[in-house]
Amino acid sequence: MSARLKLAPAAAGARILGLGSSQPERIVTNDELAERVDTSDEWIRERVGIVSRRIAAPETPLVEMAADAGSKAVADAGLSPSDVDTVVVATCTMPNPIPNAAAQVGHRIGISAPGAFDLNAACAGFCYGMGTAADQIRAGSARNVLVIGAEKLSHWIDWDDRSTCIIFADGAGAAVLGPAQAEDEVGVGPLVWGSAGDMHEVIRILDGPGESNAIHQEGQTVFRWATTQIAPIAVRAVEAAGLTLADIDVFVPHQANLRIIDAVARRLRKAGAREDMRIAQDIVHSGNTSSASIPLAIDHMRAAGEISRGDVMLLVGFGAGLSYAGQVVICP
Repeated sequence: MSARLKLAPAAAGARILGLGSSQPERIVTNDELAERVDTSDEWIRERVGIVSRRIAAPETPLVEMAADAGSKAVADAGLSPSDVDTVVVATCTMPNPIPNAAAQVGHRIGISAPGAFDLNAACAGFCYGMGTAADQIRAGSARNVLVIGAEKLSHWIDWDDRSTCIIFADGAGAAVLGPAQAEDEVGVGPLVWGSAGDMHEVIRILDGPGESNAIHQEGQTVFRWATTQIAPIAVRAVEAAGLTLADIDVFVPHQANLRIIDAVARRLRKAGAREDMRIAQDIVHSGNTSSASIPLAIDHMRAAGEISRGDVMLLVGFGAGLSYAGQVVICP
């Protein structure tokens, strides 16, 4: 007779319990960058929509920003570190692959012996982390999961490359997910994800003879892909959650480029989204922070009173890989 294995009790689903974010103090303006490379404030605003960005000090580790955002999210959830059993850090900018960020972050926050792992889906990483955490909770493998998107992109920038140094920045954003006790409490919808691996070279770290381990991006190629492919992914995420675009209160895409954000929003409104749907534009003063951009934008919008408890939010991340993901969540 074969042994029967016992499974952990399942939950109806997951919901967001708390949010937090962290950014460096140093603000770098477009004019400051124009002193180093051939660019201007007007050109940067017109092409990518950025006015300023935050850059961490060289001695500030990524895990410090991640732990700060994570601590705030745990407190916002009304939990103590001992209530968290799993830590997931989405990042593509750790200086070394070992040790991972998640175990270090859990230790810094005071979480005792959590399950801890990193995942790298670049700018889609936070959505990947949210989907993974929600599935863990629903399956009974975890109860309260801390998901953090954290990046120190300044470590990987060639500051003499005007195509990238004007775009990328540093920061961290976090969410705590916990179990929904009933189906009407579910606050994290299904993850719709995928990749376009045939385009993996359009965003990459240069590493070869004469190259400098710096981020390289084929901006026009990414722009064309994102402005045509992201809206359909967003629609699929809404449909997977059993909703329509008219149900969406807030659209929070990855903060890659303001022109991309506006183009995707226009397509969604043509497909049925409301004219009063609010759109995250955190890139203006935060820059592109890769996996941190979506949680940073949510936390900043909430702090500004632009979103509130119960709002239906459509999240879509996309970036290097090319990896992408969309999901609908309820603001806590």
